[in-house]
Amino acid sequence: MSMLTPPGMGGKYRITGDKYPRMRRPSGRRRIVLAVIASAAALGLIGWGTLQLIQVFTGGDKASAAGPAAGDCEPGQAAAARSSQEKPKPLPKPGQITVNVFNATPRGGLAKDTADELKKRGFAIGKVGNATKAFDKKVKGTGILLGARSATGTAIPVLGTQLAEAEPRTDDRKGGEVDLILGAKFKDLAKKEDADKALAKLAKPEPTSTKSDKKNC
Repeated sequence: MSMLTPPGMGGKYRITGDKYPRMRRPSGRRRIVLAVIASAAALGLIGWGTLQLIQVFTGGDKASAAGPAAGDCEPGQAAAARSSQEKPKPLPKPGQITVNVFNATPRGGLAKDTADELKKRGFAIGKVGNATKAFDKKVKGTGILLGARSATGTAIPVLGTQLAEAEPRTDDRKGGEVDLILGAKFKDLAKKEDADKALAKLAKPEPTSTKSDKKNC
């Protein structure tokens, strides 16, 4: 009987040899699989937590509650928003503009002839004569439109439809009169048909493009 056989046991229960049987440890594959699953779960929790922190600090909830982003708005909505904020000044009619016509050239009678034509086109005529020393024989271009700063977007562009190449300028005057100072290159006013078209286009500007609406929305 082997010394490994417990007392009272023999026969088929007898253990032979002088060493205990060695038990194998469980395979390590199971532990590897469990470790991989645990790591994936931890990474998922870390990513979710990071996303929540980003939304908190960047105000993601407020942005979503406020509405669509600036680039996602409809062109019509952008135009409506701009029209509600921007109210352009109504353009005066030619009869509401008093024009002083001054001749800065050596050619005689030029101011009177021009004033008469402007009167036929509906403009009110003020002073007519030679230009002052500040402009006499010093205007090299077609002419100068001189008025108050408040006339920049009203009377000056309306009068400019009659002489497209005239240079607009402003001074410190308080009145609404506009001076038309005829220069060395002046030959004649624009044709009445062309001036009427320019005036109509000025009164009804073309709508802004879709790209402009999307950028400004």
